[in-house]
Amino acid sequence: MTDTNPADPIATGQSPSGLAEDTAARLRAQVIAGHLRPGQRLSETRLAGDLSVSRNTLREVFRLLTREGLLTHAPNRGVSVAVPTMAGVLDIYRVRRLIEVPALAQAWPRHAAVLRMAECVAQARIAREAGDWRGVGSANMAFHAAIVALTDSPRLTAFFAQAMAELRLAFGLLDSPEQLHAPFLQENGAILELVQQGDMEAAATRLADYLDRSERVVMTAFARLENGVTGG
Repeated sequence: MTDTNPADPIATGQSPSGLAEDTAARLRAQVIAGHLRPGQRLSETRLAGDLSVSRNTLREVFRLLTREGLLTHAPNRGVSVAVPTMAGVLDIYRVRRLIEVPALAQAWPRHAAVLRMAECVAQARIAREAGDWRGVGSANMAFHAAIVALTDSPRLTAFFAQAMAELRLAFGLLDSPEQLHAPFLQENGAILELVQQGDMEAAATRLADYLDRSERVVMTAFARLENGVTGG
């Protein structure tokens, strides 16, 4: 008996590698949206059904995302969502400074991605009013992805999506998403306003300060977590 699925390459005409990459992108998007939690074990059978792919395709997806650091595999325990470390999060912020700040400083103020930044700020405010702090976090992720989109570089965009998925896992370990995201919602609006005014240098400077403060907030929360202290 063969392991087939209507969405597999034989039915769609898509190459096996293309289907695995597309499915990996879908699973990565679930991580970025906060639907998968750090340490969560993944059922191969259930997930293959949810994603409408064969288990063979899903195993390739697992290999891809394990290489990216989003999943881990342990003998006799299967595949789980990765649990981030402080060192990993520090490295992500290093990457963010290298990508986001120059992207903003060198951007064209009328770039189409600026409209996306504005949409993300609006979505975050709506989510805040609804008390949906996971939604605020997702809009915040999309806001920073839009900043990277200002570069018009598909490679940077793909690389940044991977880094942000890892960061979202780190956020998932922390106790208070409101405490994490609330201070920076206003900052996103201020950065957007500077961009709309065409003051890209000031926007980039404010973003650099934003990233410094965001890193301190996350690292402080991580330190409490590792020391077994519950946030107040």
